[in-house]
Amino acid sequence: MTFQIRAVTIYGKQPGQVHTVPFKPGGLNIVTGDSRRGKSALLTIIDYCLASSEYPVKSGKVRDYVSTFAITLVKPGQQLFVARRAPDTKKGVSTVLCVLSQAPGSPPPPLDDLRFVTPRDVAKDILSDFCGIDRNIRVPAVGRATLIAPSVRHALFFCFQAQNEVANEDVLFHSQGKEWRPNTIRGVIPYFLGATDREQALLRSRLRLARKDLSDHEAKLAAARVLVPAAGQARALLTEAIEAGLLRADASRETTAEGVLRLLRQALLQSGPQGGPDPTDDPISDLRTRRSELRSHANRARARIADLKTALAENGDFTDQAHEQRARLATLGLLKRDLIESPYGSNCPVCAGPVTPANVTAMTLTKELEHLQSDLHAIGRDTPAIEQMISDEEGRLQEIRSELARNQEEINEVNAAFRALDQEHDDVRRAAIVQGRISLYLDTAAQLAIGPRLEDRTEELCTRIAELETLLSEDAQGDRLTSFLSLINEQIRAKAQELELEHSSSMLRLDVNRLTVVADTPEGPVPLKDMGSGDNHLGYHVATLLSLHEWFAENENPVPGLLILDQPSQVYFPPDHVGEEVLESDDRILLLNIFKAIHRTLRRLDGKLQVIVMEHADLEDPAFSDHVEHRWRRRDGQALVPAAWITPEAD
Repeated sequence: MTFQIRAVTIYGKQPGQVHTVPFKPGGLNIVTGDSRRGKSALLTIIDYCLASSEYPVKSGKVRDYVSTFAITLVKPGQQLFVARRAPDTKKGVSTVLCVLSQAPGSPPPPLDDLRFVTPRDVAKDILSDFCGIDRNIRVPAVGRATLIAPSVRHALFFCFQAQNEVANEDVLFHSQGKEWRPNTIRGVIPYFLGATDREQALLRSRLRLARKDLSDHEAKLAAARVLVPAAGQARALLTEAIEAGLLRADASRETTAEGVLRLLRQALLQSGPQGGPDPTDDPISDLRTRRSELRSHANRARARIADLKTALAENGDFTDQAHEQRARLATLGLLKRDLIESPYGSNCPVCAGPVTPANVTAMTLTKELEHLQSDLHAIGRDTPAIEQMISDEEGRLQEIRSELARNQEEINEVNAAFRALDQEHDDVRRAAIVQGRISLYLDTAAQLAIGPRLEDRTEELCTRIAELETLLSEDAQGDRLTSFLSLINEQIRAKAQELELEHSSSMLRLDVNRLTVVADTPEGPVPLKDMGSGDNHLGYHVATLLSLHEWFAENENPVPGLLILDQPSQVYFPPDHVGEEVLESDDRILLLNIFKAIHRTLRRLDGKLQVIVMEHADLEDPAFSDHVEHRWRRRDGQALVPAAWITPEAD
């Protein structure tokens, strides 16, 4: 069981001033009274003491006469006393609290005994533990690449309904109207409903971290690739340094990475311009000239590669034809000729006898065969050489292309730098700006240079992410959340019908994406803001929050067993009402129905929920009057801040 409120205590600014407002755990507590008696301040005091990052107490007597606020929290066998000073200044908040573990039933300690030494974040953790929240759980934030650690502050979304929220048609939960709060509420709802499995939450956290590691790793790899020696950025900085007078003009001849970095370090050590640059120098023109040269080299290289490939193709064609011709002439081998011993082929193909050299045809064919053999040997030697030349030429062409890319990068960098420097006419300041850019580049380069060689872990991280995604693909959180909401929706509908709200005959659902209640009708969905009058809005707020607290309590989920409603009867009073007005009979019945619905939930939960209502109305009905714990009427001098604390002049 989680905690409830035993008491709210305020300490005055004068010695000995203490006022405690006790509450009854496990039941309905009504604080009724006139306006400006401090009723609404009770909610803000409880909020402030539960480690709020703001000071929600409104200006008035409470701010003027109270120095310290405190609440007493209880759960079976335990009691926690939490005190917090009012801010010293109008805009600040007190950053330390006093958190005391007390024996059950102990009264609030005197102010002098309190020690405010617990930082707010630590106090929030203590209160989260007291609430039963698992602080190891992380849930993904909606709309942001971060994780949320659920805390007691998040549980209060479902415990408070301020005066401007309790019947608001646009917001359903506490502080929903503040920036980023809707996404936070959406993110923590599955956890507080019990739909978030702890193991699945840990896997989801690991998956998010693995994805972040992969992103960081890829960024480092990209940076390492960019910082290739003598990259365009480094050479552009070298050009800027020359133009700023930090280096001599001949430094531009340096092209190696090591040489460029060495020169940049030299430029960084210069105390200022070492003499103005040659006004005839135009680095952009030089770079463009260099670019033209590179393009010319590239064209020539491409032409050479084309010629070599043509020659290679011609060699291939000739080789094919030569082999074919040699095959035909090889039939002369039937003459049993031996080109070494009988170089002129002087044997008859019929009788194998010698023939006279006068056989001119045979000699011609034999010589033709010899030429073919010689040509084939020559081509056989040339082909690998041509292939090697093509390979070398393609390598040079690739280098030229890389040089062109660096040249373009250099041109872009120099243009960008000159545009910035053109606005600065002071040479010293120009040099200082260039040195700053060089320093930033060298710092980055040095980090990569001195660090361990960056290992490509991309595949490993991708594999890990895929494994986690496979495990999470079987995540049943979505199914559990849908199932839980279906059961809660049944309770919302039952309460809406008891309160006789409009659209209660339709299917009702708590839409956790839009953070509202929706009625599904034959004409289409009807959200809360379209559900008519203020008593409908109030009724659906009460029905939804009571249904949620029934779910929280019956499933022992870590949400305080506490629901605070500030001025629910406001929808039945005219906007300009003052003083004690009597409700119309119909409005009185509708308001009593709200309290009867609260009683039914309290009986069902048997002490697991405490409801505190700050109310202007004061109904003479047992459902209301029997549960009035405090009645602060002006005529009786009763209020949160005792009359004795207030000086007549200030009042």
